[in-house]
Amino acid sequence: MSKVVLYMSMSLDGFIAAPGDEAGRGLGIGGEQLHQWLADGGLSPGSYRPSSRVNAEIFDEMMETGAVLTGRRTFDLAGQWGGDHHNGVPIFVITRTPPAEPAPGHARYVTDLDTAVREARAAADGRDVMLHGASAAQALLRAGLIDELVIHLVPVLLGHGRRLFDDSDAGTQELRLVATQEGEGVVHLRYRVGTPE
Repeated sequence: MSKVVLYMSMSLDGFIAAPGDEAGRGLGIGGEQLHQWLADGGLSPGSYRPSSRVNAEIFDEMMETGAVLTGRRTFDLAGQWGGDHHNGVPIFVITRTPPAEPAPGHARYVTDLDTAVREARAAADGRDVMLHGASAAQALLRAGLIDELVIHLVPVLLGHGRRLFDDSDAGTQELRLVATQEGEGVVHLRYRVGTPE
């Protein structure tokens, strides 16, 4: 079955965006450092595929996902990805109140978490589902709907900004570190959600 996997770049002090994150500046003022590992030379102009081997492997894994789940705020701050996150895969945007206009391109708004996850898994057709957004991650973690977290830990201290699990009411969650890969300018940490098998 498809896994729901959160992929998130994060500073060493736990921030996923610097202060001032808004439309056109989704990572905040100075937060671009968090995605520097995606722009370390680029093998394919415009694709963001890194040139270092480990980072390229992680990037390729992300691009092999068969659907995207995202929170509405992340979707809007990212310019709705022009309706196509990658390779035309379906995008399921979790929102409390869908706008009157339909989502662009391959995206659609969904108001129920279980429905969003069920439909994303089905659409992924056996491939994993990529999850974006702090609020969406917190909601899915609370509901027991995330299988893995891949944290791209960037060696920078932002000091302020938006945290991945700030004020989370998800309660205590058991995570198991299952892989660590050191890339250029980043360490990729893969955690499985739940108690050890």
